[in-house]
Amino acid sequence: MNAAAIEKIVVVTRKTRLEELVERFNTLGQARFYIEHAGGDFREYAGEAEVYRQAVALVRSQLDFDLKVQFIDRGFLPTYLFTAGDLIVTLGQDGLVANTAKYVRGQPIVALNPDPERMDGVLLPWRPDQVHTAAAAVLAGKARSCGVTMAEAVMNDGQSMLAFNDLFIGARSHISARYRIRAGGKSEQQSSSGILVSTGAGSTGWMSSVFNMARGLAAFGHAQPPRPVRMTWEDPRLLFVAREPFVSRHSTAEIVAGLIAQGQELLLESLMPSGGCIFSDGIEADFVEFNAGSVARIRTAAQQAHLVVA
Repeated sequence: MNAAAIEKIVVVTRKTRLEELVERFNTLGQARFYIEHAGGDFREYAGEAEVYRQAVALVRSQLDFDLKVQFIDRGFLPTYLFTAGDLIVTLGQDGLVANTAKYVRGQPIVALNPDPERMDGVLLPWRPDQVHTAAAAVLAGKARSCGVTMAEAVMNDGQSMLAFNDLFIGARSHISARYRIRAGGKSEQQSSSGILVSTGAGSTGWMSSVFNMARGLAAFGHAQPPRPVRMTWEDPRLLFVAREPFVSRHSTAEIVAGLIAQGQELLLESLMPSGGCIFSDGIEADFVEFNAGSVARIRTAAQQAHLVVA
């Protein structure tokens, strides 16, 4: 993308923990009282919020191009209409990149780490004071980017859901999800806590906790622990796991994990009368219903996310 193609810079931000507390308790004083009464250190919340405020101000001052600049909160992502002429800047944790990527339709993303002392920033190669350099490289058509594989759930009614890190297919509550799964030429009826499908970018996130649990259980039983599947961001494969599958008269647990190669699909047919859902990257409010009659085809998406790298 060159300068002529970009019409607007969209900066995606998120509320700090302190802002969320103030929204919950109405005033700063009440939020402080709550934290300190619970034995917490309010200075940590205030310090984190101040660092983020300074990062937002710095980014605002650095984006001094002759272009419109718009700041939006993460909560507006599901309804915001991105265009092909947008350059996307994210200012927040790794999860903000994941939340944003599935809505931007492949436009370049400059991901900033607003607080390197508190955030690991695996997906955040830039600091706020580098945003001008990164944006200028994109505008001049000289930026280097890394393509990141995304997952896709396509429903039999035409709806679809993209995921940067992972897809969850199951029930909205803590009840068991019931479905029929088809993978690798095999099929069975399952009852579980839901299916988790991970991309390479997401394999070190939620999916890693599944392997941590399996490793702990294996050690408890003196068995050889399973090794996590190592995947790069560009890996075209997807990894799926059935969480806590239950064996009963009506359900089995033979298809509990596997890889979905590019060009292949994992088929899931809902057997739940209500309460079934599919969401991605931890945003439960933005979901597709997965109730009886719904069939989801899970596969590698044709669309990739493009992160601008240093």
